[in-house]
Amino acid sequence: MKKAVFPGSFDPITNGHVDIIERGLDLFDEIVVAIGINAEKQYMWTMEQRKSFIEDAFKGNPKVKIKTYNGLTADFCKAEKASYILRGLRNSLDFSYEKSIAQTNATLTGVESVFIISSPGASHISSSIVRDVARNGGDYSSLVPFKIPKK
Repeated sequence: MKKAVFPGSFDPITNGHVDIIERGLDLFDEIVVAIGINAEKQYMWTMEQRKSFIEDAFKGNPKVKIKTYNGLTADFCKAEKASYILRGLRNSLDFSYEKSIAQTNATLTGVESVFIISSPGASHISSSIVRDVARNGGDYSSLVPFKIPKK
């Protein structure tokens, strides 16, 4: 079974994330959407809310599992018996950032990274943009997979 981990904070999940996961399902038998826990980060939505947003987005799809984790993503992959990390790339900055992490993960643990280029209609979307729009009272409904409550 080909299993991948798609890690992130998902604060919140966006249409860009959904695009990558749905396209990744053509490559993998199972994708674990792994919500990382970072005690030093300030989140807009709680862990429970973020997890429920992802569950709602993939309700009824047995190939998508949602879990939380602490620590290194590569260690989580090993614990999950996943040989791959799935990542989305929106632009060359994402590639530069992700390349070093992917090479380190492969060197230290043998976990390979698979990159999917964002679809043109989703490449401008990021969780930080959604949070900024939300903080300023804007309508971000076209950027997320369903109605995520305003903050």
